[in-house]
Amino acid sequence: MPKAIDLEQVKQDYEAFIQNKKNCVLSFVDREGRPFSSTAPFVRLNGKFYIYISRIAEHYQLMEKSEVVDLICVADEAVTANPFATERARWQCQPKNLGNEGHEKVFAAFDQLFNAKMMAMLRSLDFSLFELTPVAGRYIVGFGKAFTIDIANDKLIHVVIDKK
Repeated sequence: MPKAIDLEQVKQDYEAFIQNKKNCVLSFVDREGRPFSSTAPFVRLNGKFYIYISRIAEHYQLMEKSEVVDLICVADEAVTANPFATERARWQCQPKNLGNEGHEKVFAAFDQLFNAKMMAMLRSLDFSLFELTPVAGRYIVGFGKAFTIDIANDKLIHVVIDKK
């Protein structure tokens, strides 16, 4: 008989995993239909992700024109016992360019997580704040431990595959 999964513990682990991440991988589809991936530092507030990127970054234009952006966080390889079962979380998000003015709570979170002096310098450049609102997601902890992230109800649902 399979061991029961403690969904509350999984949710706590999921939240702790995200809280320990500072960088994410962003994935897009460009105008020609080709995949494009990049990385960016992020903060998470009230269930949304925020990135702060320069207009000259390749992913800036893709971020502005995309209706959906994939965001993924992956566990460090150095602490992953089995690369086939790497802990990771992925969300499909709707991006929105918030510009560079206002949103002081978000910038305070960036200041706290990253270097406040560096953030002040970046704010004087051509950077824009993007809000990424998750609409769907998946959290993987290991073999047989995949969970759909139910954004609307703030819960995780164990994904079970019928092997018959």
